[in-house]
Amino acid sequence: MPAFTKNHALRRHKACQLTIFYVLTACPVKDLPEKGRFIRFFSPGPGEFFAIRYFFKKITLANSDIKNIDFEAAYDRRPSLERAYIFDHMAKQVEDKFYDEKLHGVDWKYYVDHYRQFLPYINNNRDFATLLSEILGELNASHTGGRYYGYGPSLSTASLGAYFDEDYTGEGLKIAEIFPRGPLSGKSAGLQPGDIILAIDGQRILPDTDYYPLLEGKAGKKVRLEVKKADGSTVDRTVKAIGAGTQSELAYQRWVERNEKIADSISGGRIGYVHVRGMDGDSYQTAYDRILGKYRNCDAIVVDTRHNGGGWLHNDLAILLGGHQYVTYRPRGKKIGIEPFAQWTKPSAMLVNESNYSDAHGSPFAYQTLGIGDVIGSPVPGTMTAVWWETQIDPTLIFGIPQVTSVANDGTVLENHQLTPDIIIYNTPADIERGIDTQLETAVRHLMEKTK
Repeated sequence: MPAFTKNHALRRHKACQLTIFYVLTACPVKDLPEKGRFIRFFSPGPGEFFAIRYFFKKITLANSDIKNIDFEAAYDRRPSLERAYIFDHMAKQVEDKFYDEKLHGVDWKYYVDHYRQFLPYINNNRDFATLLSEILGELNASHTGGRYYGYGPSLSTASLGAYFDEDYTGEGLKIAEIFPRGPLSGKSAGLQPGDIILAIDGQRILPDTDYYPLLEGKAGKKVRLEVKKADGSTVDRTVKAIGAGTQSELAYQRWVERNEKIADSISGGRIGYVHVRGMDGDSYQTAYDRILGKYRNCDAIVVDTRHNGGGWLHNDLAILLGGHQYVTYRPRGKKIGIEPFAQWTKPSAMLVNESNYSDAHGSPFAYQTLGIGDVIGSPVPGTMTAVWWETQIDPTLIFGIPQVTSVANDGTVLENHQLTPDIIIYNTPADIERGIDTQLETAVRHLMEKTK
């Protein structure tokens, strides 16, 4: 531990479960942030500091002496009463803040009284969040419900970045597909579809046995795989396993790249494809970069908003896609550019489906209403409202209240009003299982017809 310097405040640093104090800045009284939390320092007199954060410690600057200060505090928290308070608070907030002051015609007092009777039988926040969702669901509105965010598992189960053959019944895991840029994709691994992973870290993978326990706690760590190759030989390979979040990201990128290839192969490179993952800044930057960069010279663009959970991007997308060319720059008869340069001025189509939510309903609504292009896919539920998610006094619990809805120029309230695509087409589960995207193929061919 470094020696303390007089009149300097101290900051706590965790390392290997030890608490270390070190010099940070000159200051007799200071609230110092640490990952969103605070340690309180105060000095009752020259040369001494007291540190508080789940503990009391007396620190003497002259000799760096640290002494614990024992204390006792009564703990009388009553979670059942806390849940009762949150329930009543939720009921009042709905009355005060729900976007429709008539609450969709619901007899709210009746439902509050009805659901309150179940409170004595609930002894955990997971069930309580379900109760909140049940009563808020009586409003027949989107962006409502309770959520419980409990502590996750202490050990994260790892993944290997591959899909396995679900019809294979033998020993081990038969590789059906390897994700690009995943643990098994490197040249050093030398693996390919059809190879069978027989063991993980020396433990055999038996038929009809869950293999996930063999990967428990190994995310980000190296694991040793025993692999049977197609020629019958057996090799050992060491790879770094990944977490579920990383695997999900790889699967998403795989899906996007597959869709890009579908659009390119059907159209011969004439039609571009971009997926808007969320209605947020990062997704907008990606769309902007692809549309006005990679696909600038294409004849048309498919803008895919399927599986988008919303945000607030409808007007930005409408501006980006709704450009109208008004001038061409031609030095000595050679075209070098147009205006607007920062907007897409060619034909486009917007893909939608049943999982479009919130502003992923608002964006195709704006696109369709402004006549920018055709909306293609399956009908979108009416969920274009703005929500306030409120964290409760127990921070593992939140609930949502839609406070602002959107109203079309003709007076139509978009909440609970389905958006019907210009071209209705469904992807069947069987086609999805075979990797066939009829909605995308329809959109590409539609734009090819418009631009031929």
